Amino acid sequence: MFDPRLHSASDAHIRLYGFYEKLYTVIDLVAALCFVVGSVMFFSEAWMIPGTWLFLVGSLCFAAKPLVRFLREFHIARLPLPEGES
Repeated sequence: MFDPRLHSASDAHIRLYGFYEKLYTVIDLVAALCFVVGSVMFFSEAWMIPGTWLFLVGSLCFAAKPLVRFLREFHIARLPLPEGES
């Protein structure tokens, strides 16, 4: 696991790596949007609680990133290597 050579070992490896990179990017985007919108909500007393929830969601997204990276590496490591590779 965590061998960067596996990311492009075969077409299946490349596709799987691409999928997880897209997922990772979506998580980053959602987290950033939650923090930006939550920050704006903090300017109004009436929006303070929803803003706090957005901060929590953004934090959970950032916490999910290492899990996604681990799952990606675990999944890629389980794919069969092309003939002659080991």
